[in-house]
Amino acid sequence: MQEPAITPELIAAHGLKPEEYDMILEIIGREPTFTELGIFSAMWNEHCSYKSSKKWLRTLPTSGPQVICGPGENAGVVDIGDGQAVVFKMESHNHPSYIEPYQGAATGVGGILRDVFTMGARPIASMNALSFGEPSHHKTRRLVNGVVEGIGGYGNCFGVPCVGGEVRFHPAYNGNCLVNAFAAGLADSDKIFYSAASGVGMPVVYLGAKTGRDGVGGATMASAEFDDTIEEKRPTVQVGDPFTEKRLMEACLELMKTGAVISIQDMGAAGLTCSAVEMGDKGGLGIRLDLDAVPQREDNMTAYEMMLSESQERMLMVLKPEKEAEARAVFEKWDLDFAIVGETIPEDRFLIIHNGDIKADLPLSKLSSTAPEYDRPWVPTPAPEELTDIPQIDPIDGLRALLSSPNYAGKQWVYEQYDTMVMADTARTPGLGAGMVRVHGTDKVLAFTSDVTPRYVRANPEEGGKQAVAEAYRNLTAVGAKPLATTDNLNFGNPEKPEIMGQFVGAIKGIGAACAALDMPIVSGNVSLYNETDGQAILPTPTIGAVGLLNHTDEIIGNEVREGHVALVVGETRGHLGQSALLAEVFNREDGDAPHVDLEAEKRNGEFIRANRSMIKACTDLGDGGLALAAFELAEAAGVGVHLDSAPTEVLFGEDQARYLVACNFDQAEALMIAAGQVGVPIASVGRFTGDTIRIGGSEAPLSELAGTFRTSFAAAVA
Repeated sequence: MQEPAITPELIAAHGLKPEEYDMILEIIGREPTFTELGIFSAMWNEHCSYKSSKKWLRTLPTSGPQVICGPGENAGVVDIGDGQAVVFKMESHNHPSYIEPYQGAATGVGGILRDVFTMGARPIASMNALSFGEPSHHKTRRLVNGVVEGIGGYGNCFGVPCVGGEVRFHPAYNGNCLVNAFAAGLADSDKIFYSAASGVGMPVVYLGAKTGRDGVGGATMASAEFDDTIEEKRPTVQVGDPFTEKRLMEACLELMKTGAVISIQDMGAAGLTCSAVEMGDKGGLGIRLDLDAVPQREDNMTAYEMMLSESQERMLMVLKPEKEAEARAVFEKWDLDFAIVGETIPEDRFLIIHNGDIKADLPLSKLSSTAPEYDRPWVPTPAPEELTDIPQIDPIDGLRALLSSPNYAGKQWVYEQYDTMVMADTARTPGLGAGMVRVHGTDKVLAFTSDVTPRYVRANPEEGGKQAVAEAYRNLTAVGAKPLATTDNLNFGNPEKPEIMGQFVGAIKGIGAACAALDMPIVSGNVSLYNETDGQAILPTPTIGAVGLLNHTDEIIGNEVREGHVALVVGETRGHLGQSALLAEVFNREDGDAPHVDLEAEKRNGEFIRANRSMIKACTDLGDGGLALAAFELAEAAGVGVHLDSAPTEVLFGEDQARYLVACNFDQAEALMIAAGQVGVPIASVGRFTGDTIRIGGSEAPLSELAGTFRTSFAAAVA
């Protein structure tokens, strides 16, 4: 087959700038072959190389006594004691999900699960953070339904519980939805598997499903803006098979017990190219591949197609040669392909052979660790004007408006489509606060949350970045968990625009400061840039996934709100309404500054909650919608009314940080107030849980009426 000529148009179609192509010519001293051009395109795109973000990612805190493995591997690894570790990561599948929502979301789940079990961990929990355009936009309903169906279709069949997440709607996502998938698994802390190849002449083994043409060029597509040719990109979306993935996981975990594995790497973005290059580069070795040995499900596949295919459910492994027969038997038992497709070599070469011809011969190290790195120009986000006119509203009317918005209504329609109880260790189902999963066979519990408020980040990237981490810290604390570590999924627009790069830099600074202050290092993550359509960027959305630990189930702070319980607010209330949910949903305004985040207060107040958990019957952090929404949610979950003291709109709906709403009986409330006074933590009684109405000052509505609005508004908007 005649390969196409390398033209400026072909170079541009591969997402390479003219100056980057000049670098390629300088590196190899000749014109690349078509396959080599594809390999460079795959390895040097934003999705794989982080060329616009590496400089800033290096500033994040990534270490601590609890960290076994930080960023750079398939997933992060954190010690949870007793010789066990939690392995977790969050990753985006934004572009594929916008093009083909079901398969885009499904393969996002599949990819993140592989990242976890590649490390030797059995997945025990998943989450997802989803951002869509306005419910009235002509694409939103199809996207929401397809994405939720895809997540459920893959995760339910694979058999991992979905324990949490978030869903938001905003016009900024009309042309570019966000699908961020999180997975966590358990492993023995001394049995973690890494991707760095070692040893010369070791067999390189292809594992799992066969290679097809689906997903060719997917990573390159994910590193570009969208325009009106979006539908033409459908062939770049992968197709997943959760039952094959389940078999692949069982085969890999069984294989790992044999001692046959030197290194192993998921074939994700850029498929065979990226997995082989990363294993070789991390081990300081070259790789030779013979593509004739690659299992294929389509006829007449070219070297270019095989190297760039993103077919799912595949792994690449470097194998101890003496264990080949034992390893092959495992994969044959699970009815999966096992093929030796190459070997490690001492030279710095990536050598690709197909039909006896050399299709690529490149210096391997130049493809990964020495990919281009840019210090993009950036401008700070201008300081927003302070909110001067503070609107007032009847509190029940304000609450009703929030509950009728799909942003703040109950998300049962979403999570009821997911299996939340499979594996039988789920300690709290989605719907109120962090998800929790028991560590099987022990008394320990892991807690999981996903958080960000994009409005805050757009207004003030640094404070918004801090707030995303702080809210994750509070969500974990509110269930009694000690926060351990975080993973980030940094979703932004085009980094070549200085104002977008400024959002990214500001958010990184805020995230880094908060992770350091709250002892929640970043151990893994993903950067998704170029989330724009026709030049319109998404809201900056640096999603923070976080994991916390409870040493015993007795430490869980429950949801045991009862008639007569006192409502207490821990933390200082100033009445910050800038960028608040109330302004956005009721007054159609997105002005003012993001709330200030006092990291010392966050840590102090969080430690107070955890130290006094035995006196707390229920707890939630105060975030979007402030006290009014938090009190309603606790009341609705318990089926009991709440009466809040009269207060101005800014006190009821303000979104000051470092605050918790606590429910407890009168004696416990008195003891908590004394304990808070002793350590300088602000605390105030704001009402009580009683009756069957929601009463705020002199305004009142039946709990049943507001609960009906809360439980039906989401489905009414999207179903």
